[in-house]
Amino acid sequence: MLGITDHRTGFPRANSPNLPPAPPQNFQQFGGGAPSNYKFQYSACTGRRKALLIGINYAGQPNALRGCINDVTNMSNFLTQRFGYKREDMVILTDDQRNPMSLPTKANILRAMQWLVKDAQPNDSLFIHFSGHGGRTPDLDGDEDDGFDDVIYPLDYRVAGHIVDDDMHAIMVRPLRPGVRLTAIFDSCHSGTALDLPYVYSTQGVLKEPNLAKEAALDLFSAFNSYGQGDLSSVASTAIGFFKKAANGGSARERTIMTKTSPADVVMFSGSKDTQTSADTFQDGQARGALSWAFIKSLQQWPQQSYLQLLNTIRNELEGKYSQKPQLSCSHPLADSGSTDVNLRFVM
Repeated sequence: MLGITDHRTGFPRANSPNLPPAPPQNFQQFGGGAPSNYKFQYSACTGRRKALLIGINYAGQPNALRGCINDVTNMSNFLTQRFGYKREDMVILTDDQRNPMSLPTKANILRAMQWLVKDAQPNDSLFIHFSGHGGRTPDLDGDEDDGFDDVIYPLDYRVAGHIVDDDMHAIMVRPLRPGVRLTAIFDSCHSGTALDLPYVYSTQGVLKEPNLAKEAALDLFSAFNSYGQGDLSSVASTAIGFFKKAANGGSARERTIMTKTSPADVVMFSGSKDTQTSADTFQDGQARGALSWAFIKSLQQWPQQSYLQLLNTIRNELEGKYSQKPQLSCSHPLADSGSTDVNLRFVM
């Protein structure tokens, strides 16, 4: 049959019988070390659609950003035009608004996260987009391989403090029923596991395992380098992190799988690894966040992609321009023991 494949991209065309298969609708087994007799369910994304979009430029504050509000505007337009979201079913928090309830303060963000998941039903499609500053803080409950939790910074973080990944998981992931979809885009630094989803995938579709030996070697190099530069505080913090990894690394992953696995359908694309920063850049004539721009551009060009293809096309958009490596993580396994679930069609 002619016209099945777009030879410029290698992707099947919209009318091709070779499109990635749609997600199955029956319950799926976890396997791979997840709790026994535990099942999850993909969402068909045919139910209600709700979105929470947060963009913070931190105007007038140290380390102000330029593109985060633009990211939210572009994402809102993209969701309405491509995926059928309605403006009345969106909460938009940006720091250029006059209504105090629409500012991205810590209280407003937490309240909006609760609104997003309230009364969610199977086959609903929920969406959260955060564009702003992110960071790391010492892990207090032992569920992080690297000894640090990911955090996001609300507009009033200097007074109210940051928001920790454990809390975001508890609010937005833990309450969800099987078959509810939550798609998360975190365009911020150190955001690799910002929702504490336990299944992280490589660009080859392989489930990642923490490489403690490699990380430990990097930590030791960092410690020696800091010592040579006379930075004794960095030596101390690096050494603490190294010994914490050595003691807790294996058990941290087991704890995460046992406590953060979910029967819902939660998928997150994050702007960088936990150890990396994310770029505030200039694309298509305006300031943009690199991940937000690449996510939209990739799906505009190739709407019918698999999870794995989407991760790779996002990476390809940024390759050679930025050092950050966007991550794909999920609340359930996409591929395990030869499964091809990672090649299922990305729906939203």
